[in-house]
Formats: sequence, C-alpha cells, structure tokens
Amino acid sequence: MAQGTVQVTHTGTSRWRRRTGEYASLAAALEAAADGDVLTVAPGTYRENLVVQRAVTLRGPEGSPGSVRIAPPDGVPLTVRASAVVLDLHVEGQDAAAPALLVEEGTPELSGLRIVTRSAAGIEVRGGARPTVRRCTVDNPAGVGIAVLDGGGGVFEECEVVAAGQAGIAVRGGGHPRLDRCRVHHASGSGLTATGDNSALEAVGCEIYEVRGSGVQITGRATAHLTDCDVHRTTSDGVTLDTDAVLTLADCRIHDVPENAIDLRSRSVLTLTRTTVRQFGRNGLSVWDPGTRVDANQCEIFDSTGDYPAVWVSDGATAVLDSCRVHDVPDALFVLDRGSRADVVDSDLSQVRNTAVSVSDGATAQLDDCRIRDAATGAWFRDHGSGGTLNNCTVDGTQTGVIVTKGADPTIERCTVDSPAEAGFYVSAGGRGTFLNCRVQGSAGYGFHVIDGCRTTLRKCRTERCARGGYEFAEGGADGPGAGPDVEDCTSDESAGLRQQPSGPEPVAQTAHQSPGGLLGSVPVPRGTEGEAALSDPRPEQSSRTSQDVLGELDALVGLESVKREVRALTDMIEVGRRRREAGLKAASVKRHLVFTGSPGTGKTTVARLYGEILASLGVLEKGHLVEVSRVDLVGEHIGSTAIRTQEAFEKARGGVLFIDEAYALSPEDSGRDFGKEAIDTLVKLMEDHRDAVVVIVAGYTAEMERFLQVNPGVASRFSRTITFSDYGPEELLRIVEQQAEEHEYRLGPGVAEALQKYFTALPKGPAFGNGRTARQTFEAMVERHAGRVAQLAEPSTDDLTLLYSEDLPELP
Repeated sequence: MAQGTVQVTHTGTSRWRRRTGEYASLAAALEAAADGDVLTVAPGTYRENLVVQRAVTLRGPEGSPGSVRIAPPDGVPLTVRASAVVLDLHVEGQDAAAPALLVEEGTPELSGLRIVTRSAAGIEVRGGARPTVRRCTVDNPAGVGIAVLDGGGGVFEECEVVAAGQAGIAVRGGGHPRLDRCRVHHASGSGLTATGDNSALEAVGCEIYEVRGSGVQITGRATAHLTDCDVHRTTSDGVTLDTDAVLTLADCRIHDVPENAIDLRSRSVLTLTRTTVRQFGRNGLSVWDPGTRVDANQCEIFDSTGDYPAVWVSDGATAVLDSCRVHDVPDALFVLDRGSRADVVDSDLSQVRNTAVSVSDGATAQLDDCRIRDAATGAWFRDHGSGGTLNNCTVDGTQTGVIVTKGADPTIERCTVDSPAEAGFYVSAGGRGTFLNCRVQGSAGYGFHVIDGCRTTLRKCRTERCARGGYEFAEGGADGPGAGPDVEDCTSDESAGLRQQPSGPEPVAQTAHQSPGGLLGSVPVPRGTEGEAALSDPRPEQSSRTSQDVLGELDALVGLESVKREVRALTDMIEVGRRRREAGLKAASVKRHLVFTGSPGTGKTTVARLYGEILASLGVLEKGHLVEVSRVDLVGEHIGSTAIRTQEAFEKARGGVLFIDEAYALSPEDSGRDFGKEAIDTLVKLMEDHRDAVVVIVAGYTAEMERFLQVNPGVASRFSRTITFSDYGPEELLRIVEQQAEEHEYRLGPGVAEALQKYFTALPKGPAFGNGRTARQTFEAMVERHAGRVAQLAEPSTDDLTLLYSEDLPELP
C-alpha cells in the first residue's frame, strides 16, 4: 500500500471541465487519469508496479526531489508506454531479470529521476520508443546502467550512470540513442558498448571513466560517433572495435589507460579527428587484420607509460596519419606483416626513446613531408619484403637516421638527416634501398655507412660536416664479386664527389676513408688502386714508434693537460711494471680499460688512438690499432644478433683498442626490450675471457656514462679509471684554428686572433657544442667566406690568397 496519496488534476479542452481528485494508490490514479492530466504524488514509498499508458504527467511534489519512492518487491517498478512526462521520482528495483524503468512506446520525457536498483538494467528503452531523458542518474551495481535495445532510440541529456555491474550504457539489436553531456563511471563492464547490425550510438560532450573494462566498445557491425568526449581511467583498453565496427572520434580525449588506448580488429574502421591519446600502457593505436583501417587527422598521441609502440599496425591492417603528432613514446610507429601499411603525411614524430618508424615482415610505410626528431633511430626497414617510401622528410637529432637491413628495400627520396650521433643512413646484412637526392649534415659518425656488400643505390646524395666521413662502403657480405652500392653523382664537402662504382669483370666497391678536414679533405680512394694493400686489413702492423714518440704527439695536442697527466701516469705504471718483472720482482696489476667522459669534440678518439699505440710500443698490445664502434655497430634487431655483432667487433679489435663511443646508448633509460643490455653482457664476458687481447675504452657525456656504469654489476669493475676531457676554453679553440690555418697554408690577419677569442667566448655552449669540432668548423667557414671574397678579385696576390680577416668569421648562431 501507498504511504501517501495521489492528487490528480484532470484537464480538458474547456476550463469548466477541469477538476481535482485524490487517490489512495498510484495505480488507481493512473487508471482514472486521461491524456494531459497531471498526477502529483505525495511523499512516500509506493510498492506498486506502475504502467503509464496515457500521455499524462507523473511527478513528485515540487521542491522535494526524491521524496517519492517507487519500490515494488519484484517485477518492473515503472513501465512507460505513452508520450508521458515523468518528473522527480526515485525508482528502486529488486528483480535481476527485469529493468527498473522500462520505456516501450512513445516519446516520453523523463527528467530528474533517480534509479537506485539491483536490476537487469537501470533504464531500458526498446521497440519504437524515443524518450527524452534529462538529468537522470542510475545506480545499478547488479546489471546494465542504461540499455537501448531492439530498435529503441531517444536522447539522454546530462544523465549519469554512477555504478553498473555490467556495461554503463549498452546498445544492441538496432538501438540508436544520442547521449549529450552524460557521465558514465564505476561500471564493471564497458562504459559504452554498441553491438549488432544497425546498432548506432552518438555521444557528445560525454565522460567515461573509472571503468573495469573498455571505456568504449563497438562490435558486430555497429557504428558510433563520439564528439568532444573524455575516456580515461579504465582497467582495459580505452576504445575497442571488433568485427566490422565503425567509429568516429572527433575532438575527443583518451588518456590514463593501462592497456591499448584504442584497439581495432576484424575489418573495423576508425576515423579520428583532432583527438588526443595520452598516458597509455600499451599501444596508443593498435590496428590488426586485413580490412581494418584507421584514419587520423590532426591528432596527438603522446606520453606513453609503457614500453610499446605508440602506433601498432599488423596482420594486413592500414593506418593513415595526416597532420598528426606522436611524441614522448618508446617507439612511434611499428608496421609489420605482409599487407600491413602505414601512410603518414605532414606529421611530427619526436621524443622517441627507440625507433620512430619500424617496418618489418613484409610491411610497407609511406611517409611524406614528415619530421622525425630526437629518436634513437629515425626509420628502420628491417627485413626482406619490407619497404615503402620516405619522401621529403627530415630526421633530426637521432643516433641513426635510417637503417636498412636483411633484404629490406625502401625508397628514400629528398630526405635530410641532421646531426645524427652515429650515421645518417646505415645499410647492412643484405639490406638494399634506393637513396635519391638525400642529404646528411653534421653527423658525429658517417653520412652514408653501407657494409656487408649491400646493393644499395645512391643518386645525387650529399653529405656535409660528417666527423668520420661522408661515405663509408665497407666490404663483406655473401653477394660475391660486384656486390656493393651503386653510386652516381653523389658529393661531399670532404671531396670532389663520389664517382659511380666501376663496372667490369672484377668490380670493386668504393671506400670513403676520408680526412677529417671537411671541405679541405681528399677524394675517396677506390679499392683496387695502389692503396688497396693498405686498406685491405684494418689492423696495421705494430707501431715502430717508441712510447716517448707517441707521448710527444700527445703533448702536442691543444689543451687536455689533465688527460695528458693521466695517460703519462698509466704509461709509467705499465713501463715500471715491465721492468720489475724483468728484474724478477712482483709487478702491480694495471687494469688498462678506461672510461673517457666529456663533451663531443674534446679529443677522446685521438687520445684513444695514441693510447693504443703507446701500449703496442710497450709490448702490452700486439698491434695497438683502434676499432671505433657505436650502438648501431653492436646492437642487432633480433635476439642473438647483438651478441654476434659484439663478438665480431671485439675480434676486429683483437691486439688493439675497442673504442665504444656514446656507450651509454647501449643502456637507454626505460630500455625495456632494448637489446643494448645484451651487448653489455656480451662485452663484459669477452673482457674477462680475453683480458690481455683487447683494451676497451667506453666514452660519452659524463652524467650518461655514470648511469651506464651502474647498469651491469660487472661493467664498473672492468675499468681501472675514468679520464675526464674538459671543454676547451676560448684560448685553446683559438690555438686549434691557428693549427688548422698553418696546416692548410693560411694566415690570420691583424686582429683576427682577438676576434676569434671573442667569438668563441660568445658562442653558445649547449649540448650541441662540438669543442674541437666547432673550432675546425669555424675555420672551414672562414675559408668558405674567404673564397667568396677573393673570387671577386681579378688578380689576387699571395696575401689575398692566404690571409684570413675578421670579416671572414661566421655569424654567431
């Protein structure tokens, strides 16, 4: 029985027919009411199963929302089958097999309802019903929050599902609701789910969070369109699409997701526009299976919290990124498996801890007008059948710009690699590739490094300011005679250019062993000429110079006073130890492996070469030659290949010095699945097993090297001491320029020395400051400006040709 009464105001077309009556039960009042009547329910609990079949208004008393409770012991508490208005009621259900509020017909208006229930569904809309539901809340920890089924529809405005034992809002069987500024949270299933043919869901300005499942799940040929929505704090994927699902996300935000931010499979199609994806534990976009496709325009994917690629495309799927940004992630884009494809246009990939673009297992990637910055590797085409095109792209601030390995065959056209730490383009292990009108500048290693006899094609490429050389074409590989790159019209500021590889019965690959003198260097020497014997074995015979001769060369280097003292102390220890053993006395064991720390360009490689020669002159090393390697030379792309590469590098250095530049790159922060640790472990074992055969020197920035030495417990114990290479001061940089000028028969004019010292004092000394390299580049720039000035003179004098003036100094950056 009711604890209150129901007042019914009967209305008609004429004022005189208006009357009021009171009823003891809601059922009686509804039975007596006609279309247009208003039923005002007194506060109380009504344990009745109500069915509204006329276009009446059913409401609680004004100013007391929630004071009327509809709470029968079982069944459906409230069923609406007409275009009625229901306001400010509290509905409670207890039947696990029935909804608390069932809307079956008409276009009713439901407003201010609070559904607190343990039912199959809090609100269920089915059939031809098209309700307008405003500012209603559903708390149903036993079932679905809101269910729209069997062709039902309607609009839900500012509604909230505060708890659901299953999905927060479920659409199936051709349902098609619109959600406007709704909130769904604390659901034990998906936040929003739509499944089945003709099922559709539209959401605008909604928020889905604190969901124990996927935030949004669209499956089985259903469609959905979300605009300006937030999906976050889920326990599973943020958004899931499966089996021909179609979803559009516009101006949405997907974040704080422990799994994939968005996962789509089985011919599903996703369109993303101006949507951000951030703070995801696995992939930002995970795209699988033939026919599955994602199109992203003006989107941002960033701030990964896991160790997985931001965009993963596999099993024949397709991804298109247009004007997007991907940054602060372990890897940006992985495309794998035959038939998989990624098309990236006018997009930025930056702050990538490992590889920006990885293509493997026969996949294809096409990048046009893209910018890759601050990544370990810009793009890596990994194996046979993998390829695609990089067109008019820039790669800046990477360890290696582009890597091509194991039969991969991409086309790289009109691309620029700026300031790589190891190489601009690196091809090995049977990789191929065509490089057209590409450019490398400011490399700390090589510009183009092609090894293993790879059949790479280079046309009209250009290198500038590459520390180890513009082009390095090393022999090797299993392709037999004639293997090696096909080079045409390629140039370098270190040479007059590279001629096309000669043809004939015994074709030979060109080498690019070049002097470090920039544009003043020599032309690379082809193998097969009179220089062949000297180049055939990278390990020279034991030095004929004495240790004092080599130390004299060390003393002649500009600056490095503390370094010179350290090397002399080591040399003295080794020499005295040798003499003590000859005298039959015990000699202290001297660990010869070293750590060099300091900025680039401070002479670390030069000192390492001289150290090896000193040890050879003392009989400590057999040859004393230097083998310089970096991460790209040691770390492979598959488990096991890294150990092989590291062993090969160690073997090349046998009898000499293995110099590992930027060794900290072997143990990047957040390394996860990185194979650099395998290189470290292999190196430590080789140093122990062959302790007298090779001297290992690891080098890099001071802070990064300290972290490197802590990665493996065996690493720090293998090195006897750390030698710090301090930055050159302005006076020392000036002396380097003076040495360069003397070597190349130039002279500094009046006042130039003072101007150079002021220039070096004012020069910004950030992370890219190259010290000795900066001095050499400054001299080269002066020579260029001098040439431009003197070329205008009809008959220059000897002074004109040799004197450099203050006006030849380059502008400060």
